[in-house]
Amino acid sequence: MAHRYGGPDARRFPVDPAARFVVATVDGVGAGCGAIQPIDDQTVELKRMYVRPAHRGTGIARRVLAALEDLAVGSHYPLIRLETGTRQPEAIRLYESAGYRPIPPYGPYVHSPLSLCYEKLVIATEAIASELA
Repeated sequence: MAHRYGGPDARRFPVDPAARFVVATVDGVGAGCGAIQPIDDQTVELKRMYVRPAHRGTGIARRVLAALEDLAVGSHYPLIRLETGTRQPEAIRLYESAGYRPIPPYGPYVHSPLSLCYEKLVIATEAIASELA
């Protein structure tokens, strides 16, 4: 992050103590991680997605993302939001290919010119389910 955005304090956003983490391991060593944290009773925010450089391009990020989506569903959160940076094309491609759609900046990202925000509905509401029938 410091390489893409400047000094070590360039993009710090806190993680809530209620956050729940997923860690991917390869041969017992951490290779990637991510978290979800509640925004409200319907929405969680995806936080701290990271894959170590040696493991990039192996599908770990996609598996961590899927595990976090499953965690949100299992915790009865129908909506996932996230923020990523404009200088992170790999992350943007991952989220867009996984079905996340762009939304206006929210919360602490409203005035951040380097932020892109996305969301994905992971549990269909009654109205949406009936529209698909």
